[in-house]
Amino acid sequence: MSDLLWDDVAYFFDPDLMGSLPDVRVPDTWVGDWQALLDLVGERGWKCQYSEGATVLPVPRAETVLSRPADAEFPELRVWPSTEVLAIFRFHAAEEVDFDVDLRQLQGQERLDDFCRFLRDIGRRLGKPVLMDPEGDYGHPVLGFDVEADRVASFAFSDSVCR
Repeated sequence: MSDLLWDDVAYFFDPDLMGSLPDVRVPDTWVGDWQALLDLVGERGWKCQYSEGATVLPVPRAETVLSRPADAEFPELRVWPSTEVLAIFRFHAAEEVDFDVDLRQLQGQERLDDFCRFLRDIGRRLGKPVLMDPEGDYGHPVLGFDVEADRVASFAFSDSVCR
């Protein structure tokens, strides 16, 4: 059974209305959460590619990435939880796991189910909410993994999870 029905949330996946690259985040994290995420990627066998600038490298430990000098090449981790869905993780700070997805890849019920499964896997592993904010509207999530409900939910009009 699907966490969300496409017809109920299609609005939040319209690139013309929401921007094509919403911000997805896990607030209140630390280096251990980042490492748990990296471990999850490996355990699930999701295709991934780590790079620093234009250089592709093996995936390092989270503490290594997050302790890099400020002037070092920018690191990112590309993860494909399914062949049609790409998430790009940016290592800005230990205190928040953040990544981008392209809404143009998340059209229809099947892609939505893939995305929900991905958010659920991350949220369950970290035991924290995984929130999706419209592009440029940080802090106002429209949907995400709700830890207490143990599912991905739309909460654009609710204060229960997002505040």
